[in-house]
Amino acid sequence: MTRSILILGGTADARLLAGKIADESGYRILLSMAGRTKEPVKQPVPVRVGGFGGAAGLKTFLTEGGFDLLVDATHPYAARISANAAEAARLTGVPLVSLSRPAWVEEKGDRWERVGSVEEAVTALGSIRRYAFLALGRQELLPFETAPQHSYLIRSVDPVEPPLALPNARYMTARGPFALADEIAMLKGNDIDVIVSKNSGGAAAYAKIEAARVLGIPVIMIDRPPRLQSSAIGMEVLDIETALTAISHQLSLLEKRGE
Repeated sequence: MTRSILILGGTADARLLAGKIADESGYRILLSMAGRTKEPVKQPVPVRVGGFGGAAGLKTFLTEGGFDLLVDATHPYAARISANAAEAARLTGVPLVSLSRPAWVEEKGDRWERVGSVEEAVTALGSIRRYAFLALGRQELLPFETAPQHSYLIRSVDPVEPPLALPNARYMTARGPFALADEIAMLKGNDIDVIVSKNSGGAAAYAKIEAARVLGIPVIMIDRPPRLQSSAIGMEVLDIETALTAISHQLSLLEKRGE
């Protein structure tokens, strides 16, 4: 019997995990993407794009698709999607493996101001003009229009279209991973005196945090949203290798139960 796995993705971790599962097993794998990135990188397994219609829609998709396992490898800030995954897993009894990479931890030399939302980050910039580097997604930038006194350098995977209604905003498109030396040069070359960032964790985007430490630049760090607790059958893991072990374990339990 060929087992079927649905992976909720949109991160580099999801892509790597899907590739490893495909290489090491004969499972049927489907990687689901939200579709927010216009030009996503090529994926190693079949892909579907778009939402499900909440937890109820995901429940129906799991049931009608005959999936044996659900893997949540979405972005740490995709709290609603993760909550829907947990609820759909609970409703269907499909085991859930959640890959949640650890958050960055403030180290000696870091100058973090922790806030709970993008709106709080805008307030934290203050009223005096600053040269801010915004390392955020396109969907999170609109609140900065309420603080036109600052100069902004905005980096995103896709172009920001339409541009923000700001008098002093410059844009750059790039996809990580980023090198420390390049990040230092970018920050110095643009006279950046503050960074606004989400605590995404992982290595791909960490160089800007290291660069801020080297240059003594403060970081307004937007904390992760709380993860909703669930009674779904499964486990939460912190890295790809542990996720592979958890997936194998959950599928072996299904075999033992004869499901």
